[in-house]
Amino acid sequence: MSGPAAERGGLTVAVVGAGWAGLAAAVEATRLGQQVHLFDTAAQAGGRAREVADSRVPGGLDNGQHILIGAYTETLALMRRVGADPDQLLLRRPLSMAYPDGDGLLLPPGAAVPAFLRAVWAQHRWPWAERMSLLREVVGWRLSGFRCAPRLSVAELTHRLPPRIRETLIDPLCVAALNTPSASASASVFLRVMRDALFAGPGAADLLLPRVRLSALLPDPARRWLGQAGAHVHLGERVQQMARADRGWQLSTSRGQFSAQWVILACTNTEAARLTAAHQPTWAATALGLRHEPITTVSLHSAGTRLSLPMLALRSDDHTRPGQFVFDQGQLCGQDGLLTLVISGAAPWVARGTEATVQAAMAQLQTQLGPQLQGPLSVVRLLTDKRATFSCTPAMQRPAMEVADQLLAAGDYVEGPYPATLEGAVRSGLLAAQTCL
Repeated sequence: MSGPAAERGGLTVAVVGAGWAGLAAAVEATRLGQQVHLFDTAAQAGGRAREVADSRVPGGLDNGQHILIGAYTETLALMRRVGADPDQLLLRRPLSMAYPDGDGLLLPPGAAVPAFLRAVWAQHRWPWAERMSLLREVVGWRLSGFRCAPRLSVAELTHRLPPRIRETLIDPLCVAALNTPSASASASVFLRVMRDALFAGPGAADLLLPRVRLSALLPDPARRWLGQAGAHVHLGERVQQMARADRGWQLSTSRGQFSAQWVILACTNTEAARLTAAHQPTWAATALGLRHEPITTVSLHSAGTRLSLPMLALRSDDHTRPGQFVFDQGQLCGQDGLLTLVISGAAPWVARGTEATVQAAMAQLQTQLGPQLQGPLSVVRLLTDKRATFSCTPAMQRPAMEVADQLLAAGDYVEGPYPATLEGAVRSGLLAAQTCL
């Protein structure tokens, strides 16, 4: 091995999984002088947030639509560290929960709290009494320190709000942040997200929409940085099993044997459970006990269409209107006419099947976008990730970072304050790497 890690004689650390958590762990461990080997079964880094090749679409597609917000401080810092400039790669806009018909909220620029107050006060489609009800509720959250009983759901937390506010603001915010319907979503996690986004410093609530494919945000720059820093990236190489060794762990991979003093499991919860079942069955059982929520992304094309905003909220339900948000890739990535419909908490639509979901998605866009559609809709691709995120329910138990001696876990599902987000994954990876010291 060569490079700064070898020169400083650091620990040998194996990171299993090259998603955003694994990349964060590998970069941080390398930066701290450790000798890093990064393994992933896939031939491409990025995990659930990366580009996928598609010959039908110039410029490619992603394996799901992701957004960041200004509060993702560790993710943005990591991007800068590996040479990816967030100011160039992300379109920053004030938080918007705006619908095609003008309903919803559109925050003005500036500090989050006064911007939120101004946005609520300016929404004249909501009666004065409803706006006051929302403001009273939010003030109550703030006075309570954004804390509530652990077993409370978001629907229970917000039951005093008028139906219009719940349906047009709370429910879409909840499913966007937690990928779990409000009736079963954790209120305490929801409040933590609200605190760190809507009510943190200036810009924390801003939407950061990718202007490039997801691989260009972190996976590709991180791979280049790791190679230049002397780390070893083993893509297309699966870790088949692990065994205790004198100074740490022995890994059997699809290409041979590898010894490491520390191992960071940054793979999926099911893969981490498989690798740890013989060593820590209780931890493995907790990891396997997580329930998951699917996300479906439908890519459609409508020639000449340019939406009023790069991202619009949609009125949705489990019966005829599947999508909660639509993104205009022409305004984001220069792919004119390409629209991305996102269906979070998509279990009811997965059960109905691809054809029913596509037909409902097209009907929903034709009805709700109306004159914004300039040409007929055609479906480019439907992609469903059935295990996109864990189901963020009240008082759920998540596995701890520390699995065994010199064996750690990292990922958005590992114990922490946030739901399954890119920021949660990155923070988990950074903490795991720092713990190896």
